[in-house]
Amino acid sequence: MRYRNAILFVALALAWGSAFTAIKAGLEFFPPVLFAALRYDLAGVLMLGYAAYVTDRWRPRGRDEWTLVGIGGTFMIAAYHAFLFVGEQGTSSATAAIIVSLSPILTTGFARTFLPDERLTAVGILGLLIGFVGVGVLSDPDPNDVLNARTVSMFLVFLATVSFALGSVLTRRVDARLPIETMEAWSMLIGAVVMHAASLALAEPASGIRWTTGAVLSLLYLVVVSSALGFLIYFDLLDRLGPIEINLVSYATPVVAAVTGLLFLDETPTALTVIGFAFILVGFVLLKRNALRDEFTRLRPYGESSE
Repeated sequence: MRYRNAILFVALALAWGSAFTAIKAGLEFFPPVLFAALRYDLAGVLMLGYAAYVTDRWRPRGRDEWTLVGIGGTFMIAAYHAFLFVGEQGTSSATAAIIVSLSPILTTGFARTFLPDERLTAVGILGLLIGFVGVGVLSDPDPNDVLNARTVSMFLVFLATVSFALGSVLTRRVDARLPIETMEAWSMLIGAVVMHAASLALAEPASGIRWTTGAVLSLLYLVVVSSALGFLIYFDLLDRLGPIEINLVSYATPVVAAVTGLLFLDETPTALTVIGFAFILVGFVLLKRNALRDEFTRLRPYGESSE
């Protein structure tokens, strides 16, 4: 199909962007960290079944591979989602998605620190700073009440983004040849276990769950659409397009989150939301300008030949 990649890209943006709205809706019925843990109990089992079906390596072997899934489970699943779910209690779906879109920028910054082959130029540093300015504009802190509930919630979402970016860099330091499907499956399962432990430590009561139709729908949507289906599309596009173009989905998801938040939760984006997002997008373009130029150059002959 001529537009297959474009259709799948839009589908991935819809699946992952609407996840922020599904999380916000589900938080009405679940304690936050327990909600995240239940999501990845189910999603991890589904992904493990998929890994067993499509690969010949359905489980890790050796210290390096277990280290890889341990890092992924701790940082990219457990810490990311625990902070995100708690943080979304006090902020909108679109705002959370925009802060999370800072992830590719933070990943580049961490790569400069932990990966010796990575370089950050002056323009790259400018892009990093502009991205942080975008978060500052978005948060619009009150000097007289810096620790208000909204600001603290946004800071928790920022910590979620930091956790994901740091985890993605640390996994690149591990020399393991584990298939990505297997790595994702075991990271999900390990992350779920860590989040259950955190939920117990926070004394979140299982009796606090209200098993309504809305609760079941939000949980199933996150498990089936945003996790299982979303990652299947992600794996396919990663193979076809590569990591640079996949990063661009981070800047489509806030738009989806804003639209679905408005339609289903009556969340109205503010002007500062749009301005903050614009700053973060500019920061990403400055950081990835060379890679983006190379990708567009590579794709141009294909686009011209398909006219």
